[in-house]
Amino acid sequence: MLEKLQPIFSLIPQVRSPTYRVPFKEKLKWTGIILILYFFLGVVPLFGLSPTSVDQFAQLRAVLAGSFGSIITLGIGPIVSASIILQLLVGGKIIKLDLSRAEDKATFQGTQKLLAIIFTVFEGTVLVFTGALSPSAPQLAWILILQITIGGILIIFLDEVVSKWGFGSGVGLFIAAGVAQTIIVGSFNPLPAPGSPGIPAGNIPAFIYQLVSGQPPDFWLYIFPIIMTVVIFLIVVFAESMRVEIPLSYGGVKGARGKYPLKFIYASNMPVILTSALLLNVQLFAAMFQKLGFPILGTISNGKAINGIAFLLTPPNGVSTLLTNPLQVLFYGVVFVGSCVLFAWLWVELSGIGPKQVSKQLYEMGMQIPGFRSNRGQFERILKKYIPAITIMGGIAVGLLAFGADLTRALGGGTGILLTVGIVYRLYEEIAQEQMMDMHPMLRRFLGD
Repeated sequence: MLEKLQPIFSLIPQVRSPTYRVPFKEKLKWTGIILILYFFLGVVPLFGLSPTSVDQFAQLRAVLAGSFGSIITLGIGPIVSASIILQLLVGGKIIKLDLSRAEDKATFQGTQKLLAIIFTVFEGTVLVFTGALSPSAPQLAWILILQITIGGILIIFLDEVVSKWGFGSGVGLFIAAGVAQTIIVGSFNPLPAPGSPGIPAGNIPAFIYQLVSGQPPDFWLYIFPIIMTVVIFLIVVFAESMRVEIPLSYGGVKGARGKYPLKFIYASNMPVILTSALLLNVQLFAAMFQKLGFPILGTISNGKAINGIAFLLTPPNGVSTLLTNPLQVLFYGVVFVGSCVLFAWLWVELSGIGPKQVSKQLYEMGMQIPGFRSNRGQFERILKKYIPAITIMGGIAVGLLAFGADLTRALGGGTGILLTVGIVYRLYEEIAQEQMMDMHPMLRRFLGD
C-alpha cells in the first residue's frame, strides 16, 4: 500500500546522506551549526500573533522542544506524532514492513516525513482556528498558519541533518537544548520577571533579592525546585547506569571474553517522548472538536482543559494536585505509565533491538555464551528471558519517574530532566566512540565501519 506513495516521496526534498564516513570534527561542526540555528529560530517571533494567545501546551513544552510565540512553536510535535501513528500501524501489523530490509526502512522513513509535514499543517491550523494562537487581525490567520508551517518543516529538515551528518538525532538535541536553557535561565536570570518589576526572574537571584531587601525568603517557591532538579538528575543518572550483563566469548579467539550489557532503561527515553506527544494530541483534538461544536473530549477554557478526557489527561500541576484532585492524578498516572510500557515494547520491536535481531547480530559476529552451544536459536532463547522483562520494567520505571518528577515542579520539568539526562548520556557515548575510532583506525576496521 505504501509503495503507491513513492512518487510523492520523490517530490519531498531530502537531506543527502553522506557517501563517506563523516569524520568526528565534521559531525561536531554540523551538530553545532544546527544547534545555533535552532536557538535562532526560537527567537524569531510570529508576525501577526495577538498578545492574548495562550500556550495550551505549556506543561508539555519541555518535550515539545518548541518556543511558544516563535516560528518553531510546534517544535518536534509533528515528528513525534507521525512516529506514533506509524509505530502503532506497523506494530499492529496493519502495515506490513520489515525494517531490517533497506527498502522497507526507506519506505518507513519517507512515510514518516510525509506524515510529519501533514501534522505540521494540521496542528498549526488547529492552534490558530481554536484561538490558542490567535491572530491580531482576522486577515492574518492564514499568514500565521504559513509561518508556523514553515517553522515546523524547518525543524523536520534540521532533525534530518543531525541524524545523517551530526551526533544523535535532532529530536533529542532540541529537547536537551530547550531543557538546559530553561534550567539555566530559570535558576540564574537576573532580569526582572514579567509583571513583577524589580524582582529577578531567576530563582536564585529572586531568593537573594528577598534576603537583601529584608523580606521573608520563600524557600518552597525558589529553592525547593532547584533542589528537586538536582535530586531528579542524580536519580536518572543512577537509573541510566543500571544494566544486566550477559557474558560472551569470541569463538575465533581462545580466552577472549566480554559482556553484552542490557540497560535497565532498555528502550531509552523514547516511550516518554511518544507518550507526552500522545497526550498533546488529545488536548489538540479536544480544542478542535470544541471549536466544531462537539466537545466530546472535554472543554477547553483559556488554554486549559476543565473537564472530560482532556482534563483527566492533563499533566498534574505540582504535589498540591494530589490533595485537590487525587482521582485525576491517579487516572493520569495509570494512563501515562501504561502508555510508556506500550511504546517501550513497540520501540524495541521496531528499532531492531529485540531478542531476534540482537541474537542474529551476535551470532554473525562469532560470539557465543560460555557453557552453551554456539547457535542463533540458543542466543534468542536466552535473550528472550531478559529483553522483554527489562523492556516492561524499564517502561514502568521511566513512566513512574517522569510522572513523579513532574509533581515536584522541578526546573525544566521532571520529564524534561529525565529526557535530557538520557539524551546527553547517549550523546556522550556516541561522541566518545567516534573520537576513539578517529584516533584508532584499526578499531574502525575491526568494527566494520
